Amino acid sequence: MSARVFEREQTVRFGHCDPAGIVFYPRYFEMLNELVEDWFALALGLPFAQLMGQRRIGMPTARLDTRFKRISRLGDRLRQRLRVERVGGSSLALAIAFDGDDGNRVEFDQLLVCTSLDTHRPQPLPADLRVALETP
Repeated sequence: MSARVFEREQTVRFGHCDPAGIVFYPRYFEMLNELVEDWFALALGLPFAQLMGQRRIGMPTARLDTRFKRISRLGDRLRQRLRVERVGGSSLALAIAFDGDDGNRVEFDQLLVCTSLDTHRPQPLPADLRVALETP
């Protein structure tokens, strides 16, 4: 798996669901954030704890477009797929999909912007992040 495409599976848990037994929509955003964190750590080798803690680099979401396609229920397995669409000077555009056995459940277009946690202003993507993104 390249750093430009990252996939994993996640089980829908009780805590993800509302009283109707379907995923409560804000929980999809928590799952999304966990996926992005795991991608940074496992595929790029740059855990958020290192970036934010030691290096004082943030990667906040500047834009997030979401399309809810189908419901997910307790116990469903979601195939989560993150794909890098564009690498800019200080930003990353990602296309993310969560799929179930019956097809697409939710899609996200996310824009992350590299910032200094000291000034909270955009800054160029670090060289090691660019290298990680180019690794096949």
